[in-house]
Parts: sequence; structure tokens; C-alpha cells
Amino acid sequence: MADATVPILDVRNVSKSFSVNGRTVEALKGANLTVNRGEFICLLGASGCGKSTLLRIVAGFETATAGEPLMWDRPIDGPAPSRGMVFQDYGLFPWLSVRDNIGFGPKSRGRPAAEIRDTVSRYIDVVGLQRFADAYPHQLSGGMKQRVAIARVLANEAEVVLMDEPFGALDAMTRERLQDELLDLWSRTGLTVLFVTHAIEEAIFLADRVVVMSPSPGRIDAIHTIDLARRRDVSSPAFNDVRRMLSAQLHSHHARTAA
Repeated sequence: MADATVPILDVRNVSKSFSVNGRTVEALKGANLTVNRGEFICLLGASGCGKSTLLRIVAGFETATAGEPLMWDRPIDGPAPSRGMVFQDYGLFPWLSVRDNIGFGPKSRGRPAAEIRDTVSRYIDVVGLQRFADAYPHQLSGGMKQRVAIARVLANEAEVVLMDEPFGALDAMTRERLQDELLDLWSRTGLTVLFVTHAIEEAIFLADRVVVMSPSPGRIDAIHTIDLARRRDVSSPAFNDVRRMLSAQLHSHHARTAA
């Protein structure tokens, strides 16, 4: 049983290097981050700052070159249902219906048929797709596909949801609606969310803490607690004070990289 006195995620001095055309590229260097159960954390930074690399290491899809990622104080040594990944391109199986996409994880793990039906029904209700349970991905809007992707992760008993720019391909109105829906789901379920974005406003709107990352190599530059009441007003002076501060920090990264 998990010990609630320790962080659900603990990234300890994690680095990652790749070999590209015979030379070593350092994608991530010395990252340290603890995430407590139920937190909503955003990783914010420009392309190439190591956000997605860090997320994939936590997911177990990549192995750290140095350092150690932990979940509940145990080493992460590969993918696991307890850490569910939601991608920008949805990652749904096109030959499966909404119902079967959501039930894929429990079915693969040999759960009884009645349990699978109950689990699928519950999460279809959670994401509001009752009318589309038997539809296929090509029949859904982008926002609906992303809801299915989130429901599939939840149905697989994830404790941590890892999201790699999940709303980046959506139009502005759909993106805003799904941000609201994600926050509602997070508040109702007590999930832990680690969310990658390059959009400053999105990070401030969603996160308990914003982890600012800088490139060349990717580093955690600063961690900011967003002490604003929810639901957050993007037009408020307090919100825009935080936006200006984060914007200045990211622009300083760009200037250093250019220099």
C-alpha cells in the first residue's frame, strides 16, 4: 500500500542524453522535482527544453542516463497502469469503439467481463460521452477524442495522469472547454496530474505549481506556486501579474539560448 507521507513522484537529479549523428546531445540535466498526491503540476517551457523527455522518463517510456525517478519511493523501471499517458494525437485505436477503447486496459489485464462493463460505463459517464459510446474515433471531434483518451487512462486505474500538450491541436474554444472539464474531473477524483505545455496562460489557469524549464540542456529553472483562487479569471490583474513574470522568465531563456 502506498505511503501517503512520501511524494507520489520523486525525480532525483535526473539527466538524459541521446546520441545523434555520432555526437552526444544532453536533453535533460539534473532535474529534481517532487509531486504530492492530488497535485496539478504544469511543466512549462519552449520546444527543446526537456519537458516531454522528463514526462516520458516518469512514464517509463525512456530510461534516465543518470539520476532516479521514483513513484511512491520505488524506482520507475518501465510503463505501468498506475501512470497513464495522454498524448496530443489522442493515441486511440481507430478500429475500436469508444466503449472498447476505454475498456482496452482492463480487458488486457484480464478483468472479469462484468467489472469491465461497469468500469467503462462509469468513465463514459464521467467524461460525458454516453451518446457516443458505440461511435468510432473517426466519428468524433478532437475534443471528444481527447475525452476518450482521458477516460481510457482512468479506466486503467491510473493514479497519475501524464499529459503531453493534450490540447495543443484543438481550436481555442474547445481547448478552453476541455481545460474546465479537466479541472472539474481532477477536483472530483483526486488525481495527480503532470501536464506539459508551452502556453503560459494554460499553465497558470490549470496548475497548483508551474515548473519552468530552460533549454540547452533542458533544466528545471524555477518552480512557482500559483496562489490564485479557482476558478481563475484570465483577465484579472493578479493572473496577469503572474503571466508577465513567467513571460519575462521564458524570454530570458530565449535570449540566453540565442546568445
